[in-house]
Amino acid sequence: MQTLSQTNSAPKKLLWAGWIISALAVLFLAFDAIIKIIQHPEAINATAQLGYPETFVFGIGLLELVCLAIYVIPPTSVLGAILLTGYLGGAVATHVRAGSDPFSAIFPIIIGLLLWGGLYWRNERLRALIPLQS
Repeated sequence: MQTLSQTNSAPKKLLWAGWIISALAVLFLAFDAIIKIIQHPEAINATAQLGYPETFVFGIGLLELVCLAIYVIPPTSVLGAILLTGYLGGAVATHVRAGSDPFSAIFPIIIGLLLWGGLYWRNERLRALIPLQS
């Protein structure tokens, strides 16, 4: 039989794991958005190699940052995850269309899994909506 402290420690560990996993994805996406917004030459070159004009870089970075801001605010985090899923789906489609290496096309999927996995572990309502327990 589990004691009350054992029962409460598992959700607390789950919550911490969710925040850590979410933070990894958020840090990467924030860095990516910021280098686009400040129009770092590397971001401009990478975007041009994917077939987008230089003038799109700022807008893409701003869109990413807005979606990310919606994700990090707890009451709107599910909406943010949905928006970022669409954004990352566009990144996958772009890399496939451009003929990028397979990792470049798979990496946005990994980031999306981190976003949703972290959110799932830290959001009790999402866990209730999608119960993955056996």
